[in-house]
Amino acid sequence: MKWSEFGRSSDIILAVWPYYRPHTDNWVMQELVYMGNLAPKWRDRLIPDANDNVYGSIHPNRDAAIAAAHKLNPELVQALSTHITDPVERRSIELKVDKALQSKSRLQEEEMLMLAEALRRHQRDERPTALSLNIAPEVEHFRHDLAEQLAVMPYLKVARVGHSGTRSNQHILFLNKKNIWSSAGGINPKNAKVAERAKIANGFDLLGSEHWGETKAKIRSILLPRANQLLQLASVKKLLADALARGERVIVSNGIVFWYENNTIGWQVKQTSYSAREEEGETIWQEGTILSKNHGRLVVLPYIKEDGEQVKGHTKNGPKDGRAKPRHPDDYLEIPFSLYSGDLMIGLMGELPYE
Repeated sequence: MKWSEFGRSSDIILAVWPYYRPHTDNWVMQELVYMGNLAPKWRDRLIPDANDNVYGSIHPNRDAAIAAAHKLNPELVQALSTHITDPVERRSIELKVDKALQSKSRLQEEEMLMLAEALRRHQRDERPTALSLNIAPEVEHFRHDLAEQLAVMPYLKVARVGHSGTRSNQHILFLNKKNIWSSAGGINPKNAKVAERAKIANGFDLLGSEHWGETKAKIRSILLPRANQLLQLASVKKLLADALARGERVIVSNGIVFWYENNTIGWQVKQTSYSAREEEGETIWQEGTILSKNHGRLVVLPYIKEDGEQVKGHTKNGPKDGRAKPRHPDDYLEIPFSLYSGDLMIGLMGELPYE
């Protein structure tokens, strides 16, 4: 089908963002489409070439895909004013776009942190040699490919093997109860996703085939005590001391919150509430403040509703934590926060010494 016949040329595109497609080993751009009175909808992006042919917007790696999104998104924001003339409606749409992009970016950064930590947790594990692997005869020809992957991720229980450029030559292998690597069949979208998630989940003794939201919630619980160890690092102490000197008392990065309490408490670690659940949340109001009336372990960041209402942040406990210890009204805290790049948390976790 030709692009001129396709029916998308008049659609209003609000934003783009890429996602990784495991079974084809590339990054696919999605676009957020204006749907009138309905919520905007994500779909795979299609583009025309010079001959009016239709192609998917595909990128070979994450860096190229993210760079393309960062280049195009400002142009789409600028073009929105020509499509939506009512300022109230336009502002509502802009908030929905911010919310959608924050969610996409946040989840990707979180999974990058989890993968980095999975690799670090097994840094000192013994690596099996190719000859030492117990592998089923029908997949013997994948022995060296599997060994190369286990040299990087010795904790894997599911692995994708074969030449990434040719799907017909790829297989999914799994370690069965007899400790033999066996075939789970040729690659398809479902088992490729399981193998990709196993790179994170198996590093925490979890399964890539289980509900992904619940699996990541378990990993967050594992990561939080680890994040608390950051407070003992000299480099982190200096970072926080510099932040405090600038008047920053709440620093947010990748779902982890460095929170400063006066008196003898000092710096402590909390979680953002969006990191404790899988919902997208609201558009973060970066200029807003957090009003803390209790000592809850979760921080709800200030946010903007889709109608433009600005809501202050607050602290609370999770659903199974019980009621958060209240502060005396004289000790209520209303403070701004600083949002740092997710790369900060990934870098800091990399500094942690091994026991």
